[in-house]
Amino acid sequence: MDTVSRVESAGNGGRGLAETRLMGWAPVGRKRLGRRKGRLGAAPALQWSPQQALNRHGGMTMECRRWILAAAAVALVVPITGTAQQGRGGMTAERRAEMMARQAEALLADMRMERPIEALNSVWIEELTWMEVRDALRDGKTTAIISTGGIEQNGPYLATGKHNYVLEGACEGIARKLGNALCAPVIKLVPEGGIANPSGHMRYPGTISLREETFRAVLDDVASSLRAHGFTNIVFIGDSGGNQGGMAAVAAALNERWRGGARAHYVPEFYRYREVFEWMESELGITEPTNDGIHDDFVITSIMTVVDPESVRHAQRVAAGKASINGLSIADLEATIETGKKLLGFRVDRTVEAIRAAIGGGS
Repeated sequence: MDTVSRVESAGNGGRGLAETRLMGWAPVGRKRLGRRKGRLGAAPALQWSPQQALNRHGGMTMECRRWILAAAAVALVVPITGTAQQGRGGMTAERRAEMMARQAEALLADMRMERPIEALNSVWIEELTWMEVRDALRDGKTTAIISTGGIEQNGPYLATGKHNYVLEGACEGIARKLGNALCAPVIKLVPEGGIANPSGHMRYPGTISLREETFRAVLDDVASSLRAHGFTNIVFIGDSGGNQGGMAAVAAALNERWRGGARAHYVPEFYRYREVFEWMESELGITEPTNDGIHDDFVITSIMTVVDPESVRHAQRVAAGKASINGLSIADLEATIETGKKLLGFRVDRTVEAIRAAIGGGS
């Protein structure tokens, strides 16, 4: 048994999975993070037992322990000759080994450090401290959701970040309902058409596009980063049709490369808008009677009002007598938000069901 295996065999203390609940949505401020803040209370502080506090590997994931131990091992086996070979910058091999050993020990000390304050009750990795992410992983939150949106033209009323607004509401609901998941920052830039010779949405000002290879490289790097920290299930969902193929391809490539230990899951059910329209008609009795011929619809508009009514220019449309889409009125903001919550809830439930099936089936 090698050194890494012997140390890892000692195990790592843990705590039970903290209970979470699906929070209700309410429209809040325009500021980016302000849309999520204000409706989430602080979570109780997580207290470590004395044994866990003394555990030199307390709070570290398997991947993190491997990295630290590997760094320490490298420091110990750096060849040191009797003349102490000079490296770049005049540093001897012995000096480099000492420096690497100190760095490894400092990282170990950081990983043993107890979180000094209560954790924020958030499922968004970008809003958490590194200690809060570490402790969430210890608590069993080992599923990470990578969502892809876009910056594109969406007609005269909707913000170019339409898909990103939807994902801010949806990913939070999905993660909280799963109970063991965190959300990576929304991937807001995706392929939207040709750049040098504009095509697709790129023909309209404000659209920002990535090359397909760039998009896939970003997905690969984000997923690989999450795996390195100990997330064992990486879930891809997307709110735009052009993103689906890239996510599916990257998930397949990651699983081929990883070959166990962690799995990537492309979940197409989130994007099945036809199911949403069918549910809206059968369960809510709402049908779009006309088509305005723009890149907009009642489902997407009502869901966006849940996150931020300004993103659909609600007040301006009411003032101009334009508060409708495809023959359905959105003038009553509260009623539109309530409908949006129901539609968002359906998408959350459908996606959670699909994620659980994918993870349970090892797909």
